[in-house]
Amino acid sequence: MSTITREIIYIVRHRKICVTEKMENPEKENYEKLAYVQRLKAAVHYTVAEICEERGKECDVTFAKQVISALSEATFRYSQMMSRDLELFAKHAKRSTINTEDVKLLVRKSPQMLMHIQDLCDRREAASSSKKQRKKKTSRKDPQEDEDDK
Repeated sequence: MSTITREIIYIVRHRKICVTEKMENPEKENYEKLAYVQRLKAAVHYTVAEICEERGKECDVTFAKQVISALSEATFRYSQMMSRDLELFAKHAKRSTINTEDVKLLVRKSPQMLMHIQDLCDRREAASSSKKQRKKKTSRKDPQEDEDDK
């Protein structure tokens, strides 16, 4: 065999190895993504089952496993749609972070949900403003205390 032929064989073998390695990485990423999604689905299913159990005790009703599975799948898909919409709202506003305005925009068609989100935002804003006022008061007191200590 000539030297050129050996080099060609080496290159071909080496490229096959590189191509195989490149193919394994996307497969590994897909597997990891699938495993992550399955863990999320399992968490949603568990939470839905817990809620159904609580409500069932309150109303003296039992939920079939198929009902719980259907509810958890619908919840998961709805959550996916909402997260996709939130990302698009932020992207449209040329932001990389989702904020409360995006959430309000998402729930605008549900008056009860919008009122609930607005109430949560108002409470959060009131709590943060009271913290800011406390910080201002304590920062104003510190110089006076320092003067009294002298």
